[in-house]
Amino acid sequence: MDRLTLSHIDEELGLSEVAELCFLCLDVVNRKRLEGIKDAKGLFLRLEEKGLLENNVFLSQLLNTIRRADLLGLLETDSRRTEETDANPILSDYRVMLYKIYEDLTKENFGKMKFLLTDKLSKIRIETCETALDVFAEMEKAGLLSNTNLNELNTVLKELDQQLALTVQRYQDGVNQQRQTGSPSHVSMDAQRVNNSPPSTQAMLSISETQSIDEGGRVYSDAEANRESSYHCDEGDYYTLTHKPRGVCMIINNDDFSGTDLKNRAGTQVDSKALQSLFTRLGFVVVIHNDLTADAMRREVKNLGKRNFLNEDALVVCILSHGEKGLVFGTDAKDVSLQELTRPFKSGQAPTLAGKPKLFFIQACQGSGYQRGSMPCPPRPREEEGDRQIRLEEDAGRVIGETVPWDADFLLGMATVPEYKSFRNTSTGSIYIQELCRQLNKSAESSANDDILTVLTRVNREVSKGEFLTHKQMPEPKYTLTKKLVLKYV
Repeated sequence: MDRLTLSHIDEELGLSEVAELCFLCLDVVNRKRLEGIKDAKGLFLRLEEKGLLENNVFLSQLLNTIRRADLLGLLETDSRRTEETDANPILSDYRVMLYKIYEDLTKENFGKMKFLLTDKLSKIRIETCETALDVFAEMEKAGLLSNTNLNELNTVLKELDQQLALTVQRYQDGVNQQRQTGSPSHVSMDAQRVNNSPPSTQAMLSISETQSIDEGGRVYSDAEANRESSYHCDEGDYYTLTHKPRGVCMIINNDDFSGTDLKNRAGTQVDSKALQSLFTRLGFVVVIHNDLTADAMRREVKNLGKRNFLNEDALVVCILSHGEKGLVFGTDAKDVSLQELTRPFKSGQAPTLAGKPKLFFIQACQGSGYQRGSMPCPPRPREEEGDRQIRLEEDAGRVIGETVPWDADFLLGMATVPEYKSFRNTSTGSIYIQELCRQLNKSAESSANDDILTVLTRVNREVSKGEFLTHKQMPEPKYTLTKKLVLKYV
């Protein structure tokens, strides 16, 4: 963004307004990096470091929130649609809610708030608080306040002003509704690098997936249904899960990409915690590695591949990072191919994993494209056999660079199909991982014996229903499983 424009905005903002802006930015800029900032120029430098001033969106939201719409005219007009060009996290609903309370809090009630919190916070800290925003910041430092922990704040506000307490309640209701509908409040993308070129508007649906189901899966299931309706599956149809622990779940969680042209991945910690909770309950020993370079990622998967899995039933590896087609990035922005991640666990390299399920879940973009949606087409006239064969050959020809090894018993759950971006909510985690955890939890608690492929089909359906920054996302499972895998809580 033009430095002269930022300088003009800085000249118009007072010290209290700068402090307000700093508070609103606490979810996207490290708290320590905001300490000591006395003017807007200092804040703008911090925002530039995070790539948040590459267009006008984030700054516009900040100025609107502090009621300085008069400064918006200083910003350059961007004719592109911001939802399509901006991959940055937008302003946190949580911060905006706290700011509204700060605005509406009377001087008298502010004094009462400080008094009510004296036992919770040290007297020295309370006395240094000049505004409600200072109090909120101290509460956050003390672990009394967060976007998921509003109980203490709610209790205090009920003593002061029921309308302010209602502001908190409305925020909580909105969060609960977003969780139920899967609609993100602020969305970012696990893209490779910042790309300011406008995305293609061509509708790109996965032809190979839809046609293979239509031409292959449907015919077979119809043909076999009558013959096997009374067929009873025996234990040989299922992978055996009897050991305690069931196996190892390794999570590689890459968040901090400082020093590279990749952005930090706000919200990924939420994904990591959700996966840890899920697979712990499913009976796995969870090992988390945060912020690994490409070489460190290779080293960790190789070390894990050397493990003796004789007394374990399964392996799970979750990768949360930026990515491109067929690869993911280390925090040094160097790439690791998906084949490198799966190779150490092939039967030849890890014989004690032979015949056991090996699950990989990858939360990363697989390209720079944006998916669009289309209405389902009406049924078409029956095609001649020759035409159908030509079409099937064309579909098969497009399947390039498959990353699942041909070795048996692998499953690779991708957040998106090749060539496209995946989306991440900067407060509540990525769309794919959160839906995956939700569906696996639901299945683990159910009395039905739904296998992993049934669960992933539900994940596909729920994610595909959503619309993120006006775009769509389509996960893609690839597998060479030879049996059904049912995951239940231990």
